This record gives sequence, structure tokens and C-alpha cells, in this order.
Amino acid sequence: MAVKTLEEIIKEIISLIEKNREEIFSIAEATETEIKRLQQEVEAVRQETLEVIARVDSLQKAEKAARLRLMEVSADFRKHTEADIKEAYENAQRLQLELATLREKEAMLRLRRDDMERSLKRLVETRQRATRLASRIGVILDYLRTDFQGAAERMGEMQQWQQMALRILEAQEEERRRVAREIHDGPAQSMANVVMRAEFCLKLLDRDPAKLRGELLALQDLVRTSLQDTRKIIFDLRPMALDDLGLAAALKKFVANYKEQYGLPVEYQYFGPEKRLPPAVEVALFRIVQEALNNIYKHAHATSALVKLEVLPARVNLVVRDNGRGFDVEKVLKDPERKGYGLLGIRERVQLLNGELEIISSPGKGTTLMVGINLATEEQ
Repeated sequence: MAVKTLEEIIKEIISLIEKNREEIFSIAEATETEIKRLQQEVEAVRQETLEVIARVDSLQKAEKAARLRLMEVSADFRKHTEADIKEAYENAQRLQLELATLREKEAMLRLRRDDMERSLKRLVETRQRATRLASRIGVILDYLRTDFQGAAERMGEMQQWQQMALRILEAQEEERRRVAREIHDGPAQSMANVVMRAEFCLKLLDRDPAKLRGELLALQDLVRTSLQDTRKIIFDLRPMALDDLGLAAALKKFVANYKEQYGLPVEYQYFGPEKRLPPAVEVALFRIVQEALNNIYKHAHATSALVKLEVLPARVNLVVRDNGRGFDVEKVLKDPERKGYGLLGIRERVQLLNGELEIISSPGKGTTLMVGINLATEEQ
């Protein structure tokens, strides 16, 4: 019964997709008709614009000749009568007005032509997008019709991936909230203090210049601290060493900063050739180490830890181990209040790369996290 219901759902989806494709075809046909109509209008406006431009060029020559004629008759009153001067003046003025009117018409035609050409370009792009979309929908329909049973089976997998995607989105939102809090509590507050200190320095400049040096030094320290906080936030978001030097160097720097910040001895070991890994793998493994060391600091009460990265020709292995108090893995993963200590996010990162994850821990015996990713599979 469940399979039948699922098949009915897929049939409804196919029917809805077919209707949507027909609507897209209708849009494409209507767009094609509008394109042809607009092309004719554009061509007519282009022709009219060329004609007006030619008339402007001709009228410019006539207007220039009229001005020269006016200068000529005005310069010699003995040779030319008042009537000649009046006629030359009126003729020059008439041609100037006609030229101004024609130039304005030319400008309006150019604007209209350019606007119509932009509209035509947008319509052509719309037609192309509609055609591509209809083609893609056709591929989807063929896929659903020829692999109907497979699609039904994949619905369950899609639901799992959807749940995973939702959890990833939740993790992203939580990360945004964390960054917002760090910026608000760190650089934002520091910047507010910088503004206040700067205003105070301005007042001291007039009232008590002797104290100004001390305040400027304090302001310098405040700005330096704010800069350090900002760089830390930027590094947490996306360490530049990861893009510039690769995973091995980025982890080395991160571990060094971690030891300095938290005072926890962390040993970093790297085995294998110095080579770049696929970007998705580098980002995932870096974030896993980041999350694992964060868990150690928050929950493990450890006195030492180890990060070991091994790069093989077709595989990369990662181990993060601590000597802390450990925990019940299954209980933590199922506890909604703890949200798995971030382990769900680690597991999902590994799953997205078709990797393997093993977490070994028990109360009082520390924790070992092992990740393996097949590079050959990832690069295919």
C-alpha cells in the first residue's frame, strides 16, 4: 500500500511537470512572437533614426551656410539692403530652430531605439532560458518514466538527504548567529570605544595637549586588539592559509593558534607528500578538526590531544585523539539537547564526501575520532 501511494505521488509529480513544461513552451512561443514583432519595430526605428541623422547632417550644413550669409550681409550695409539683412537673419533663425527640433527628435529616437534593443535582448534571453528549462524538464520526465521504480526507491534516500540538508542549514544559521555575537561583542564594541576615544582625543587637543599622547597610545592598543579580534573571526570563517597553502599548512597554523589561545598541548603530525587535495575535502577536514578541538576544549577536560593527518595516493586519513573524560557516543548522538556535541555535523560532512567515520569513546577513557576519505572517488 505504501509503494502504491508513493507511485501515485510520483505520477502526480510527472503530470504536474508535464503541465509546467507545456506552460513553458507556451511562454517560449509567446516570447518568439513578441521577439519578431519587436524586431520589426526596432528595424523601423533604426531606419527612421538613420534618416533623421542624415537630415541633421544636411540641415547643419544649411544652417552653417545661413549663418555665414548673415555675417556677410551684416558686414556690408552699403552693398546689402535692410531687407537682405532681415531675410538672412530670419532664414538663419528658422534653420537653427529646425536643427534644434531635429536634434531633439534624433536624441529621442536614439533613446527609443536603445530601449527597444535592450528589451529585445531580454526577450531573447528569456526565450533561451525557457528553451533550456523545457529541455531539462524533458530529461527529468524521461528519467522518471524510464526509471519509475528506481525513483520510488530513491524517494526514501531523498528524504534522508533533505533531513541532512535541513540540519546543515540549521548549523549554518547557528554559525551565523555565533559570528554575529562575536562581532557584536568584539570588534563592534571595540569600534564604539574607538569612536569615543577619538572624540576624547579631539577634545584634549584643545584643552589638555599634554594628555593627548597617552590617550593616543591607549587608542592604538584598542585598535590593535580590535584588529586581532577581527582577524580571528576571519580566520574562523575561512582561513586564508587553506586557500593559499593547503590543508596541511592550514592545520599546522590552526593547531599552533589553538595551543596559544587555550593552553592545551596539541601535537600535530603530518604524513605523506606535500600536495593539494580537492577543495571540498580540504574544507571538510579542516572544519572537522576545528569542531573536534572545539569539543575537546568545551567538554573533554583533557590535558593533551593529537591531530594526525595522513595523505596517501588515493586516500586521506584523519585522526583526532584526546585523553579527556570521554562520553557515551550513542547517548550523545541521540540527545537533542546536546545536539551531539557537533558530531552530527562532522558525520554529515563525511557522508557528503562518501567517507568513513568512526568515533571511539567511553566515560573516563578519552576520545578518538577517525575519518577516511577515498580521494579517487572524490575526484571522479
